[in-house]
Amino acid sequence: MRTLHFVTHPEVVVDPAVPVTRWHLGDGGIARLRRFAASGTLDGVRSVWASTECKAIEAAGVLAGALGLGVAVREDLGENDRTATGFLPPEEFERMADAFFARPTDSVRGWERAADAQARIVGAVRAVEAAAPAGDILVVAHGAVGALLRGHLMGAPISRALDQPRQGCRFEVALPTWKLITPGWIVLD
Repeated sequence: MRTLHFVTHPEVVVDPAVPVTRWHLGDGGIARLRRFAASGTLDGVRSVWASTECKAIEAAGVLAGALGLGVAVREDLGENDRTATGFLPPEEFERMADAFFARPTDSVRGWERAADAQARIVGAVRAVEAAAPAGDILVVAHGAVGALLRGHLMGAPISRALDQPRQGCRFEVALPTWKLITPGWIVLD
């Protein structure tokens, strides 16, 4: 059996003047990744994949570096497309995220539909499995698409209740059965 480790990037430096896809990891997030990398959880990983967003590439780089591996990137591992609104203040963002999950077949203020983002992330991780060499796989991506992937694997409807409790979480999937190993999100602390 192989394991797919799905990890979300931890804390970032929020800069409203910079596109969200170009945000970098904060010092606290990097420290959390280093502790996780030293835990031995990823010892069986033989390939590391990330979305094309800076924060995911940086997070994957920290983990891959500890394993002596490189990082492959795929655009389809990206977070739900929110470029229609760009940066939103935290309270407004949370309301939009609630609407994104609550109305999965609607484009809320131009955001990618949750149903489309779910189909994309499911296809992306299946393509990663097909392309990866033998051994465990690490995918570093984002919280909303992680929640959508978990929902798909559980056979559950799209719901914000499946979202991560904070940035920098993970779950594990058994391959080739695509069954969740971990019942919920595990914080990287």
